[in-house]
Amino acid sequence: MPDRDAAEMIAVQGLTKVFGINPVLRGLDLSVAHGEFVTLLGPNGSGKSTLLRILGALSRPTSGSVRIGGWELPKEADFVRRQLGVVSHLPLLYDTLTAEENLYFFARLYDMPSEQRAERIRTVLERVGLWRRARDVVRTYSRGMLQRLAIARAILPDPAVLLLDEPYTGLDQDAAALLDDLLREVAVSGRTVLMTTHDLRRGYLLADRVAILSRGKIAFDQPTSAIDPGALPSLYADVTGAATVR
Repeated sequence: MPDRDAAEMIAVQGLTKVFGINPVLRGLDLSVAHGEFVTLLGPNGSGKSTLLRILGALSRPTSGSVRIGGWELPKEADFVRRQLGVVSHLPLLYDTLTAEENLYFFARLYDMPSEQRAERIRTVLERVGLWRRARDVVRTYSRGMLQRLAIARAILPDPAVLLLDEPYTGLDQDAAALLDDLLREVAVSGRTVLMTTHDLRRGYLLADRVAILSRGKIAFDQPTSAIDPGALPSLYADVTGAATVR
């Protein structure tokens, strides 16, 4: 049985992932405490999405140790999935169903008690600004609306851990501001969040810690309190060798 008193919600040691002869993750170590919000930065191809797919029990590591909530991946993936809300590059939605029908489907998958489903679905759809479009077929949604519905799906079961892979993709300014508010609420609610983003400023403002992934390893990891936000772009460029970004 997992140690429920362990300080770490996410514990990764020596993680490697190789595709064919191409190593993507190279002995990566990462620890995220209960209730901590960590922003993971890194250039395209650095392994961010690969790491989140492994943590989300969507991909198997080549080697290394991965535990979430004390459960081991991939051996105890079923237990891990019950704790997770995941937003990936794919919305994982059924475009021939309405938003409401999609969430009812996922509520059943999450074994949500039937008497709680209607209220919870309305709550999350209101929270992401989609309640007025709840009965519209998803194929009529814009890219930003799909992203908001994917976030509603992720938070529907009130998960202990949120894994967010570029959640701001496709969002306009109003929708991005709404997501900022939602993530701030999550950050003070005791849930654990690991988010990848290319938006350095937004990632810094939301997180307790910033980690930078470069060449398959965590090359930088500091609490935001120890980082000068004005110096973050140049720090990122130094660590990754990338051009200075916002």
